[in-house]
Amino acid sequence: MLVLVGVLAALVAAGYLWLARPRPQPAAPAATASLTEPRPTLSAGPAAAASSPVVVHVLGKVKHPGVVTLPSGSRVAEAVKAAGGVRPGVKTGTLNLARPLVDGEQIPVGIRAPSPPPPPPGGATPTAPGAPGAPLDLNAATPDQLDDLPGVGPVLAQRIVAYRTQHGGFRSVEQLQDVSGIGAHRFADLKTMVRV
Repeated sequence: MLVLVGVLAALVAAGYLWLARPRPQPAAPAATASLTEPRPTLSAGPAAAASSPVVVHVLGKVKHPGVVTLPSGSRVAEAVKAAGGVRPGVKTGTLNLARPLVDGEQIPVGIRAPSPPPPPPGGATPTAPGAPGAPLDLNAATPDQLDDLPGVGPVLAQRIVAYRTQHGGFRSVEQLQDVSGIGAHRFADLKTMVRV
């Protein structure tokens, strides 16, 4: 009888060890297969791009327009949030907040996209005044058009119009710096978007 109890105990112990043994993970075959496939180097592959930050310029009707640095894979919504969020009353209906960011891009919020730099002399013909992308004429712009410029809200737009009225118009773009609320930094953002 003692032998029978010993054999039974040995079988129970063997069964317990069998059930408690480590089992192979299902991912092991996939890992083995990936070892045989050629892999790109880290410096040229998507992993390198995924680890580098994304730097974008958020401009327009946000609380703190400027350059923001975000982790790779960030979305437009995160860039807008990093710039302090949109100003009250600004609609973002045409802005795709879910779009992934591209390093070096501009994100215009609540405004028309800024115009590209002027063509070199002798280049293409200039854009007609008032056309999308054309510089805004400081002497003819309405307060609403001025309000669409990055960093210019309704109050600053009224100050620009008041300055224009008091001084008989702008004679140069540089005179925009004489308007209260337009410092060197804001002027640097605006000077390519306006003309006289």
